[in-house]
Amino acid sequence: MTRDKRTRQEFDFLGKVKVPAGAYYGIQTVRAAQNFPVSGLRAHPEMVRATAMIKKAAALANAELGRLEKRRAAAIVRACDEISGGKFVDQFIVDVFQMGAGTSFHMNVNEVVANRAGEIMGGRRGEYRLVHPNDHVNMGQSTNDVYPTAMRLGAAVLLWEHLLPKLGGLEASFLDKAREFDPIVKSGRTHLQDAAPVRLGREFRAYSRALGKCGKFIDKAGQSLLELGIGGSAVGTGLNTAPGYRERVVRHLARMSGLKFRPSDDLMEAMQSMRPFVEVSAALRGLAVELNRLANDLRLLASGPRTGLGEITVPAVAPGSSIMPGKVNPSMLEMMNMVCYQVMGCDLALCGAAQAGQLELNVMMPVVAFNLQLMIEIMGNALELVKTKCLEGIRANKERCLEYAEKSLGLAAALSPKLGYARTAEIAREALKTDKTVRTIAVEKEILTRTAAERLLNLKKLTEAPGRAAMRSTGKKR
Repeated sequence: MTRDKRTRQEFDFLGKVKVPAGAYYGIQTVRAAQNFPVSGLRAHPEMVRATAMIKKAAALANAELGRLEKRRAAAIVRACDEISGGKFVDQFIVDVFQMGAGTSFHMNVNEVVANRAGEIMGGRRGEYRLVHPNDHVNMGQSTNDVYPTAMRLGAAVLLWEHLLPKLGGLEASFLDKAREFDPIVKSGRTHLQDAAPVRLGREFRAYSRALGKCGKFIDKAGQSLLELGIGGSAVGTGLNTAPGYRERVVRHLARMSGLKFRPSDDLMEAMQSMRPFVEVSAALRGLAVELNRLANDLRLLASGPRTGLGEITVPAVAPGSSIMPGKVNPSMLEMMNMVCYQVMGCDLALCGAAQAGQLELNVMMPVVAFNLQLMIEIMGNALELVKTKCLEGIRANKERCLEYAEKSLGLAAALSPKLGYARTAEIAREALKTDKTVRTIAVEKEILTRTAAERLLNLKKLTEAPGRAAMRSTGKKR
């Protein structure tokens, strides 16, 4: 298959450039592609969709205010709807690492919308006679207010439509497993050493609670994304905008997205400060820390099958070794670990970029946008995969759990109130030395009668300390 090598010539104040004849993008996009062939990474699809929604909202607002001819506005709206619907994906070619503040990406969108809208009106690509990327598509706007607004819109949609529902699903699955595993007694462990007995279900309930709290924190942090600085135009003054324009644009965006967007009370602050993105990133970092810990716990509990803890088994999703036949690894949990580390790294890059703004603008916004949207997407994907391919298929090894609980030296703690710490420590040392249980030593040494030992070291009762019933009754899903 041969590529179409036909070109058209476009002009700007720097000169002329050849553009592929069939391209919907134009001269500024080509200049960016030539200037910044850095990574091959492109803006997240949600960032493209968000920018197209802003262009649509602006066209509607300008038409309502009598600034943009209705037929031209209708063509722009239609072009934006097509982009939002997933068309022209291959036309957004600007690298993530580009001209500061996202100007190149912004013009890429302006040119695609203008060429498609002009085509709808009967024109040809590249002529910009009917619809101009700056005069019409960008009317009343600047990269200074469009790009940070698109960042907020794109991240908010990903957060509430992609990440939080999947986080809630994983939280609920942990709670389901908590109920399933509630009867199973096992040894607790602190410092990776024997501790008092616990319920396997109680461990899983704690995991569910941790995720629920992360979800609440993320939801709260995300509220700051709902305040939009669109209408600030260049430097936040509202230059070249009509009275009522920004309120109309925000109202249209709220209607289109279903999110409760509101105009910022300080348009300059909304384009200077990257604080909302730092807040969301910090909340995502917190989730990554928790998930990394949970994944490591599950890997420990599933270690073995014969030389590890082996208290649970995770579903086999793929052969685990190229040399050891029959080996199965906790692959989905390992994937989760990797995603968590990537999210932590993205947070660091985002924080560095967020503090790099000067005066009226942060020119590092493309790095902030890319990293935040990547964090949200990969974390949401990982949550769903771990839920369906791992957590839902986890099985408990009841016999192994009970065996460890009976052998645990942590059982000695239950004897301390009756025998005292020092005497109980002697029993624990003797049990370790002889490879016998605490119960056996206490009876053999005639420290306790068999009946008293059974009463004091009843595993089920030891895991039902005061307050357990109350905790068991608070299993509401978020």
